Amino acid sequence: MIDQQKLSEIFKTEYSNLIAVLSNYYGLKDLQLAEDIVSETFLKAMKAWSHKGIPQYPRAWLRKVAQNHYYEDYRRQKNFKDKISNEVATRSEEFESIEITEKLIEDSQLRMIFLLCNPELNREAQLCIALRILCGFSTEEIAKALLSNKESVNKKLYRAKKSLQRRLSIEDELTASDYQDRLDNVLRVIYLLFNEGYYSSTDEENIRNELCWEAMRLGIFLSNQRHFEVDHVQALIALMCFQASRLKARQSDGGGDLLYDEQDQSQWDQKLIQKGIQYLKMASKGERVSKYHLEATIAFWHTQDQEGKWDQIFMLYNKLLTIEYSPIIAMNRSYALAKAQSPQKAIEEALKLELQDNVHYFCLLAELYRMDQNIDLEINNLNKALKLVKKENETALIQRKLEIALSKV
Repeated sequence: MIDQQKLSEIFKTEYSNLIAVLSNYYGLKDLQLAEDIVSETFLKAMKAWSHKGIPQYPRAWLRKVAQNHYYEDYRRQKNFKDKISNEVATRSEEFESIEITEKLIEDSQLRMIFLLCNPELNREAQLCIALRILCGFSTEEIAKALLSNKESVNKKLYRAKKSLQRRLSIEDELTASDYQDRLDNVLRVIYLLFNEGYYSSTDEENIRNELCWEAMRLGIFLSNQRHFEVDHVQALIALMCFQASRLKARQSDGGGDLLYDEQDQSQWDQKLIQKGIQYLKMASKGERVSKYHLEATIAFWHTQDQEGKWDQIFMLYNKLLTIEYSPIIAMNRSYALAKAQSPQKAIEEALKLELQDNVHYFCLLAELYRMDQNIDLEINNLNKALKLVKKENETALIQRKLEIALSKV
């Protein structure tokens, strides 16, 4: 039997690589053709590997097959150029051989991600097309990441591709200003990619390490560029390092989620923590504090065991909310308030949020009531969370907490 999880990981990481490279040759107006070639490549892999198993070097196999499909398309265009448009005929005569190397992939991805984050597209359209092309997200995964629905995402993808067709090549030159103006959108996409790995939206896995490492790879790659200021990039890398340092400790032996207070700190990756500190120090040399600086500093304090750390975290969340408000940040602030001052104050603040459709909101309230030793309201909110939860691993976590609460009655 073929390892479906490993297969999914390979396809996910190679999707963006192959799309970026093929778009170098076809141009963005033929983005759909590049996607079709990659889809054909994956279908051929599924058929071949289901009988023979995944080869020793699967990525090299996929790249070679994609190259062959590219050559086949050229031959078809050349054979029928007299019967099709002059544009395609001209492209056939100017055929370039293609060899998919790591250097070509990196160069293509850098140009592609900044072109996809085109200010002509609205922010959600940028995120949709970037998550699809650069990160290999399915329509359902994009919908979950953006708190949207599949129909809306499909419409945004269609409109984004139509808009991008005006660009003939991903080699269109971008100015230093273009890179700087689009950097925030690029970092948002990378952060979404990391979060999808850190808190997977799929039922099959709680954590998808390959997505976390891919996001960190893209961040480090961007930090080595000279097209834009990199302090915000370095802050995001620091944040991802601190978060990733606790990946192993977040899962129990049975594969279930472990909350922060339940984690074995000896399993935290100290090398990643030190790497995060290194990047955070480099990021502090910039002139402007971004949300990534604040989130990275919050994540740093979560890796420490010092007196007054929750006071620091609470103050940082206050600053973060002034830069960019979100319900998640507001909920995290309430928890930090409970740890720094008192559960009663935190409950008062949390109740003002009124996030009645958010499973994590009721989990937060249950935790705050647990800290306040109000078992009845803890149980009540855990039951409300169970009615909203969709993921199996989250259901198991809530049921476990409910059993503990009921045992105290």
